[in-house]
Amino acid sequence: MSNDRNPDDDPPEEGIDGLSSPHEEGRDNANTPSDIRDDDRSIDDLGSEVEIEAEIDDDVEDDDLLGGLRIDSTAEIEVPDRLVDQVIGQEHARDVIMKAAKQRRHVMMIGSPGTGKSMLAKAMAELLPKEELQDVLVYHNPDDGNNPKVRTVPAGKGEQIVEAHKEEARKRNQMRSFLMWIIIAVVLGYSLIIAGQILLGILAAGIIYLAFRYGSRSSDAMIPNLIVNNADTKTAPFEDATGAHAGALLGDVRHDPFQSGGMETPSHDRVEPGAIHKANKGVLFIDEINTLDVRSQQHLMTTIQEGEFGITGQSERSSGAMVQTEPVPTDFVMVAAGNLDAMENMHPALRSRIKGYGYEVYMDDTIEDTPEMRRKYTRFVAQEVAKDGRLPDFSKEAIEETILEARRRSGRKGHLTLELRNLGGLVRVSGDIARAEDADYVTRDHVLQAKSRSRSIEQQLADDYIERRKDYELQVSEGYVAGRVNGLAVMGEDSGIVLPVMAEVTPSQGPGEVIATGQLKEMAQEAVSNVSAIIKKFSDENISEKDIHIQFVQAGQGGVDGDSASITVATAVISALEDVGVDQSLAMTGSLSVRGDVLPVGGVTHKIEAAAKTGMDRVIIPEANMQDVMIEDEYKEMVEIIPVSHISEVLDVALEGEPEKDSLVDRLRSITGSAFEGGQGSKGGARGPSSPSPQ
Repeated sequence: MSNDRNPDDDPPEEGIDGLSSPHEEGRDNANTPSDIRDDDRSIDDLGSEVEIEAEIDDDVEDDDLLGGLRIDSTAEIEVPDRLVDQVIGQEHARDVIMKAAKQRRHVMMIGSPGTGKSMLAKAMAELLPKEELQDVLVYHNPDDGNNPKVRTVPAGKGEQIVEAHKEEARKRNQMRSFLMWIIIAVVLGYSLIIAGQILLGILAAGIIYLAFRYGSRSSDAMIPNLIVNNADTKTAPFEDATGAHAGALLGDVRHDPFQSGGMETPSHDRVEPGAIHKANKGVLFIDEINTLDVRSQQHLMTTIQEGEFGITGQSERSSGAMVQTEPVPTDFVMVAAGNLDAMENMHPALRSRIKGYGYEVYMDDTIEDTPEMRRKYTRFVAQEVAKDGRLPDFSKEAIEETILEARRRSGRKGHLTLELRNLGGLVRVSGDIARAEDADYVTRDHVLQAKSRSRSIEQQLADDYIERRKDYELQVSEGYVAGRVNGLAVMGEDSGIVLPVMAEVTPSQGPGEVIATGQLKEMAQEAVSNVSAIIKKFSDENISEKDIHIQFVQAGQGGVDGDSASITVATAVISALEDVGVDQSLAMTGSLSVRGDVLPVGGVTHKIEAAAKTGMDRVIIPEANMQDVMIEDEYKEMVEIIPVSHISEVLDVALEGEPEKDSLVDRLRSITGSAFEGGQGSKGGARGPSSPSPQ
């Protein structure tokens, strides 16, 4: 049976009698070249760089936030039609998607949420050819009703075949109805005129009516079930199966409570396709791939390997479990996505199949801040405005403020964030504010308002904590207190908070130990252990007979994770041991090596802003983090930033009393001198080459 035949010339009955291996019909189409296009553009052209059609300065200034673009608003920016040309910053991932689409390879994308994984998957569906699409029909099997037959035909022909079957069934039903009414009329006439038994005639007519209706069900059962219909599909299918249960992913057979007596629904009419069948010749996208249960991942492996998968009931107690169709084509390209933890819980064999037949891509979180990228971010703002369809255009100043926020959210000097979903939220909130004011354009002031209104839950909680601590006088921001240090922490990803750390030294009832409270997680516990090594080496006293208690005050239910409080803990314990006060107008953050070097940490911008909100005058941060500081203008005059590279510098700034402090610092320098001299650089300079990345 050929796919090129005309369904109008194919009697419906042949759709049943000639289906010894109907699913093989679509196999011929699988060999169609994948680079066929509706137009003359090749797949390489589809992913080419899209230049902004606007005037660009020849010499771009370093501080030009628009990268030299001479525009007044986003109205002057043309938005590309294809998704692949709208991708911002993920050039490597985009190139992989283009190659994978051309060669029909599977792809696994790993990265932070909001970096464009689903957008790239949809772009891949646009790149795949539409000419190969197929419709899938399921037919009744007269030999075995629980094993329906499957037939694939070119897209659009499925509806024609079903309509032809329905028309034939309608004609047969009309003839049967005409014959039924003639027989009923004869029976009633005979019983009334000749036999004179009208009740018997009515009973006989009812039996005849039911017999004809019962027989018509077998005629309706011959109509095939069109489970995949691509007649109106403009591009290759894109199926998002994220979080899908087994039936939605693999297909299912509905339960039938009437399983006999002529009341049952034919098994082929109860067949439901899964996402793997709807994605045939297209893209199957599964985000958070590790959340699929093991059984579904195993079936997915089979599907990828075989290119076909029969549909059966997913519930063992359902009547659908008795039904098993012939194999249904599943020739899709799978795009799996997830965060870094996705690889841990993902079935290793499934990952091996993706890797063996495709690509693995890590999505960048940030990208280098260049004039070209700033121009692309300008286009990103225009894309978000066009995508929403209800927002005013952004003015030049509003675009510049949005790009400044992209810099700030990157957390790295000279970079822009690629978590564009969150940045797009800022664009939409800004536009909503402008729209509420009936403004013609979104201005810089609207963006500033949006930054305040679109604060994350963590930011709102952090601000609430700060206010509550002020109300209850839990926050100390002046004077000197021994054993108490204002540490800095990050809640979520974009909010800072002041986290006081207290230390106390007490006589021990047994061997001395370091006891830390505040729901410390593994990394924080390790940081305390590292700090204790410095303390033991530093102290003149025999601390083996003393307990050192460390408390993270009001750490909350989430506890403390990470090692950015290391210098805070060390300063608090040393202050308690020596009974020397710590400046309470000072806050600090930084990791600490066992040799006393202050190492870089993450989130310094948010931590500094939290210290300013709390009323701190000075903030100590690792010297290596100075390049990452991008605080808002309103906080620059409120707080002094002090970079340090060694614990001795921290003590020199934080402790009270010159003679006592000098002796402590000198003693610490003598103990950790080699590390101090080797790791110390000039103020504002870079750390040694062995410095780890921020924690």
